[in-house]
Amino acid sequence: MQQVTLGPFDWPVADEDVRVALEQAYADGSWGRYHGPHCEALAARLCDQFSRKRAMLCSSGTIGVELALRGLGVGEGDEVVLAGYDFSGNFRAIEAVGARPVLVDVDSETWCLDIRRLEGLDSSAVKAVVVSHLHGGLVDMPKLMNMASRRGWRIVEDACQQPGASIEGQPVGSWGDVSVLSFGGSKLLTSGRGGAVLTDDMQVNQRMKIYANRGNQAFPLSELQAAALLPQLKKLEERNQARERRVGEILQITSQLASWLRPVASRAETRPAYYKLAWSFMPAETQPELRDQLLAKLQTAGAPLDAGFRGFVGRSTRRCRKHGTLSNSKRLSQSTLVLHHPVLLAHKKAALQVAEVLVETLRHQVS
Repeated sequence: MQQVTLGPFDWPVADEDVRVALEQAYADGSWGRYHGPHCEALAARLCDQFSRKRAMLCSSGTIGVELALRGLGVGEGDEVVLAGYDFSGNFRAIEAVGARPVLVDVDSETWCLDIRRLEGLDSSAVKAVVVSHLHGGLVDMPKLMNMASRRGWRIVEDACQQPGASIEGQPVGSWGDVSVLSFGGSKLLTSGRGGAVLTDDMQVNQRMKIYANRGNQAFPLSELQAAALLPQLKKLEERNQARERRVGEILQITSQLASWLRPVASRAETRPAYYKLAWSFMPAETQPELRDQLLAKLQTAGAPLDAGFRGFVGRSTRRCRKHGTLSNSKRLSQSTLVLHHPVLLAHKKAALQVAEVLVETLRHQVS
């Protein structure tokens, strides 16, 4: 294989507007206050961008999911549906409120909860569904919300990976009864840490505030973090468009290996945002060691690809209930490759070199 130099693909990117915002927060003293103009402005902007009435800023997307469940009144004796392939923090958030996760399989093409698998789920104990938009895949939210309305379920929409995405022209993060955003250090909108919980329901919002109030907000986002996020929010659409274009170019290059790589699929009338771009390395769906071997070679070459989530297939039935088979969740936990989004804002030549290294490395492995 020909050696190429890749990266570095730094994140966050240098942003003069962020620097100016942070200096202004220092100059006006708001950086050291409990309450100030930046958090207020950010909450208002999030409500506007995500078509919500209320936004509660918090310390992470992970605590945001827990707050959302508590706001919905989920607790001891309740069950909460969760995809068998998802972020581990969502499983723990369900346990943290005293509820029991009910695992349902994912769609192998979108990496997201397969709504069709919910049709046979009949349990009066199910109170809520935590549903995540992952790796460029999007959940069929219109169908899910219709089903939830009929069954009396409440929906927590985890939009942490895809701010700016849309389904049928409506923002991702505006569909569920409550939705959650993350501003963690690797996210498309970043302040190092942080998150937000969005809802239209005044009672849900009030429950979250009461739980978080320990004299002060126990899970806060700081004024300094909010100051850094505001200019990024203005650029989100422009950057998402750039990432989307680059994904199209990368998928064009990697399409020559369609016998081995299956990329995440988009449904009609949806527009994803790409925090990560996923492929299934299909030989690893039955031989997971092949994925690990491939990743070792890619990472040695400097390609910023990694494994996906481990998922919950192996979780004990003492901790959860499994509805039906979790065969897709198991295969994807063994076979998923994810490309990290900083590549997608890099210079076109550098980004496409990563795709070419993936193609060349994979050809050598399977030849």
